[in-house]
Amino acid sequence: MNGSDFTFETRCLSSLEKVFADEELTHPSFKSATSLQNEVFSFQVAYRFKGEPIKNIGVEVQADIQSPVQVRMVGLVPSEYPSFHDHDEQVLRTAPGLYPDPLYPIGEEGMVGYPNQWRSVWFTVHIDKKDQPGFHEIAIVFKNENGDKLAEEQFLLEVIPVELPEQQLIHTEWFHTDCLVVHYDVDVFSEAYWELVDQYVKTAADHGINMILTPLFTPPLDTEVGGERPTVQLIGIEKHGDDYRFSFDKLTRWIEICSNRGIQYFEFSHFFTQWGAYHAPKIVAVMDGQEQPIFGWDTDATGEDYTTFLSQFLPQIVQYIKNHHLEKQVYFHISDEPNTEHLESYMRASALIFTHLAEFPIIDALSDYEFYKKGLVKQPIPATDHIGPFLDNNVQNLWTYYCNVQYKEVSNRFFNFPSVRTRILGLQLYKHDIKGFLHWGYNFWFSQYSRKPVDPFKNTDADISFPSGDAFLVYPGEKGPIESLRLEVFFDALQDVRALKLLEGLIGRDEVIALLENQLEHPITFKQYPCHSEWLLCIREQINRKIAESI
Repeated sequence: MNGSDFTFETRCLSSLEKVFADEELTHPSFKSATSLQNEVFSFQVAYRFKGEPIKNIGVEVQADIQSPVQVRMVGLVPSEYPSFHDHDEQVLRTAPGLYPDPLYPIGEEGMVGYPNQWRSVWFTVHIDKKDQPGFHEIAIVFKNENGDKLAEEQFLLEVIPVELPEQQLIHTEWFHTDCLVVHYDVDVFSEAYWELVDQYVKTAADHGINMILTPLFTPPLDTEVGGERPTVQLIGIEKHGDDYRFSFDKLTRWIEICSNRGIQYFEFSHFFTQWGAYHAPKIVAVMDGQEQPIFGWDTDATGEDYTTFLSQFLPQIVQYIKNHHLEKQVYFHISDEPNTEHLESYMRASALIFTHLAEFPIIDALSDYEFYKKGLVKQPIPATDHIGPFLDNNVQNLWTYYCNVQYKEVSNRFFNFPSVRTRILGLQLYKHDIKGFLHWGYNFWFSQYSRKPVDPFKNTDADISFPSGDAFLVYPGEKGPIESLRLEVFFDALQDVRALKLLEGLIGRDEVIALLENQLEHPITFKQYPCHSEWLLCIREQINRKIAESI
């Protein structure tokens, strides 16, 4: 819409672009794409108003498609710490400022057109079998508060009549329920608590997170030595002298909630402290009618007291697993991120756990091949920048992870990374036949070492500890989780894996890899890959077309 004093501009964009309010929009227009059935497809429409601020802007969607089209506005949040000082060149910017990330529902008050600022609206289409194959027009109409049309965009989505298969990759983002307790000011295990757990688990499961961190005891993760996190222990314990009695009622409710939302796997929280396995996690029990800590930082990890406790608890959790037919759904942890200086302490802890849990998968994030070589962990999870020796030695059922330390060369999901650098992980996971992916921060809304809570709408870097985007994928909305564009883009990566698996079943793995790499100078690795949005969008289109041709 043009006038003497104002102009309202719009442009369709792919989900791989980040729109900054203080930058000119240089991204190419993106107005058509294909989608498989049973897939979630996202795109954006950027808009800019030239003139005095205009409020109460509405967005209407007119589409000849039965699936719902979700409409959200891309919000801006501050980043004072966008990246490490020695970052690589594959970043969008390094200056502190406002970065696009949360996806807010558009309320009755509508949106605002800020003078000369580009903003964006995020559209999500949930394609299912009801939608007829072929081309579907999606009209996006912007209106002012009087209902007058400001601008209109058209997006053409072609539905290919093939269903995206179920996800095979195991994916966990560590769920920190103590952060829910603190932010929402609810009592642990109150009905309000369980409702929040249900909401956040649903959002996780809807985005390809099919494994959930399950706090048998309060997870000993990112906790200052000598400090503690709020108690969220699911196991009820009564201590009578040297004897322990266990209750699994809360664990049963947890598993039922998660299973009802589509969670398939449960990773039980770590039995020893992080970075060394030197101590027991915080564990509370009822003694003489009072709940009190019985283990923690003052407990020797493999001392007599904790060994006695584990010798009584572990057989009972095994029996619980078998009684509830969970044998193929559970995973255990020993200690998170040990390194070579912790080899001896981890070895002792590992031996203690293997005595009782040898029949179950035991997984840990660790990047030194010696731990696997010595048989101390069955299923290692090396970081993406340390995975080479594990691939070279053909470790079976290999997983991988990244966190804030993986900021050079490899994929990650920081605010200042281009979205293509987040989504490319899907192709890497497929290429290297990775079975699982782990990340530590689904909703970590504390400072580093859990010293204090932070407001993730204002503090996006765990109190100047991790580059913005590392610690969480969701924000605490008043009525439940607010999703982020990074969560949606990562889900696109998981859907890419599923599409590649589908194509592999049609033409074979070698042909799929050839399709991915035949125009590249180098094979795709975790450190070498194309980092251009246009290439990734094009290759996904080729995958979809090849699937359609091969059916």
